[in-house]
Amino acid sequence: MDMVTILKTAVQQGASDIHISVGKPPLMRKSGEILPVAEGLAPLTADQTKTLIYSALYDEQRAKFEKDWELDCSFAVTGVSRFRLNVLAARNGVEAVMRVIPSIIPTPEQLGLQPTIVQFAELPKGLVLVTGPTGSGKSTTLAALINLINTKKKKHILTVEDPIEFTYEASACVVRQREIGQHTRSFNNALRGALRQDPNVILVGEMRDLETIQLTITAAETGHLTFATLHTQDAPSTVDRIIDVFPPHQQTQVRVQLAAS
Repeated sequence: MDMVTILKTAVQQGASDIHISVGKPPLMRKSGEILPVAEGLAPLTADQTKTLIYSALYDEQRAKFEKDWELDCSFAVTGVSRFRLNVLAARNGVEAVMRVIPSIIPTPEQLGLQPTIVQFAELPKGLVLVTGPTGSGKSTTLAALINLINTKKKKHILTVEDPIEFTYEASACVVRQREIGQHTRSFNNALRGALRQDPNVILVGEMRDLETIQLTITAAETGHLTFATLHTQDAPSTVDRIIDVFPPHQQTQVRVQLAAS
């Protein structure tokens, strides 16, 4: 089985993730369980897993992985879906996990989002944080809201992601998507530049560190509708997480900035 066949077979069965691991056949996560992609597949050797995984990478991505032993990227298979790929070096060899990203961005109605959530897309400015554990639907929720703006408003949308997951076809809006490592060096560089690029809406893929959090808050504070994600469980812990990142002498000011956003 080549990589395209593995991915196509998994997507047809409703998989959310695909695992390529040494000593196991190609696996998929379906309904919360890890299962073989198909019956009768032989376990993969270390050489086979590396060959399969490298078939999905450009030369530059292979070189980056061999330098860092970690790689996050995304790719599309025509007629199948788009995928977010994480490649890692493990004890047995090169392994990978791929998350299935729907080719068509779902609408808020299809996701069952409440009107109070959908109304965030109508805000002229402010900070909107979508939080939750891995796999809880943060990226999909954000994509639905961003695409709603894209189809209903005449604005400039700028996204900064690592990697780009959902892709937006410009509709009523101008849409610019930037990927860390491909179009910009870092979240921080991209966010500093964003403030000079006349955006109305900014999407920050993930607030990972103090400087990214500070620049995201500044973007919202300076009149932009700013969306971002965090790996927190609820609203109170989200606020605490943001404030706790800052040194004590800055925390009061950050509380004021959050309240104003």
